Amino acid sequence: MLVTLCVLLVAGIVYYIAIGYIANNQLDTSLTDEIEEVTAYVNLNQRLPRPIDFDEDQTSFIKTGQKTIPRIFFDTLYHNPREKNTEAGRAVEGLITLKGENYKVIVTESKEATEYLTQLITGITLALTALLLGILTITNRYILGGLWKPFYHNLQQLKAFNIAGADSLDLKETNIDEFEELNSAMLTMSSRVKNEYQNLKTFTENASHEMMTPIAVITSKLDTLIQDETLRPEQYAQINDIYTATNKLARLNQSLLLLVKIENDLVQDNYVLSLKEIIEEKLHQFHELIQSKHIGVIYTLADKEITASKYLVDILINNLFSNAIKHNNVYGTIRISLSGNILVFQNTGDEGPLNGGEIFERFKKSKTSEGTGLGLTIVKNICSQYNFKLSYYFEDPLHTFQIEF
Repeated sequence: MLVTLCVLLVAGIVYYIAIGYIANNQLDTSLTDEIEEVTAYVNLNQRLPRPIDFDEDQTSFIKTGQKTIPRIFFDTLYHNPREKNTEAGRAVEGLITLKGENYKVIVTESKEATEYLTQLITGITLALTALLLGILTITNRYILGGLWKPFYHNLQQLKAFNIAGADSLDLKETNIDEFEELNSAMLTMSSRVKNEYQNLKTFTENASHEMMTPIAVITSKLDTLIQDETLRPEQYAQINDIYTATNKLARLNQSLLLLVKIENDLVQDNYVLSLKEIIEEKLHQFHELIQSKHIGVIYTLADKEITASKYLVDILINNLFSNAIKHNNVYGTIRISLSGNILVFQNTGDEGPLNGGEIFERFKKSKTSEGTGLGLTIVKNICSQYNFKLSYYFEDPLHTFQIEF
């Protein structure tokens, strides 16, 4: 419609100019005939004609000493004697000779008729343009709008498609070949994606389960072996290293499985939760670990309720506490603030800021860290799950993690 409007506008201007040009050419042809009639009359009668001799054309004669005057056409004013008003006119100027004297003759005709014709044609053109645009509007709004309804319905279905859900795409049938082909491709794609997702999900769950069984056996045997009093110190140290690595492998397995669940929206047990109560509970749970590093905790907690999975929020707060404690200094500080829609965890630690673009990526950790490198990644994914805004910045000497709910 926009292109049509622009084309009609440009075409209308060109059309109007063309009509004016044609009308002026017709007037010029008529004026040429009139001035030739005046010349013929003077040659025949050897006198200048009276004003009433040539209908409503206004003819004037001006004696001149010029021997040649080129014939020119120009716009001027026409004084209408009957209407007693002045209107637009067209005139021609030429030269005639009478009894050895030269006269400049000017013949003027009214342009009222041609202008009226131009206005009439322009009005008809504008009316047709408006009618065409009206028809286009109705066609787009009702006819084409109806034709596109199945497409937009199917588009909404595609946007709402959940790879982990049981429902398949509910697409509307249509008589349009292109839409039917698109529907067929979408159904094939969704079916293939669901099958591949289910296969991957089953593999992940089975792999995780199968890994936990030997890990549990190894841990159990190590628990028994490490209690053997006949072990030499170097053997005890080696077994302890194996025990630590096994525990780390178990945590890594659980963390990766949790990430898969979060990324595929498999945890949906949402409830209204009190953040203040959860943080106070975590303060109690981490009390001994905090005391072991002689860390001072300063906190101000206001009441704040959110709707989310208790399981995921518990992991979120747990990882923030664990990160603040692990990467803190002995006799360091932890500051926790909950006010309005903002939760802030601050802790002392390494001097200088961390790389804000990397700390939330998988397996990004400091060289001295003994963690899995997935703690902050899990925090980020949980925040993304509920559209919480997570950010990191450094306020010397405090590393700050902020969540805006």
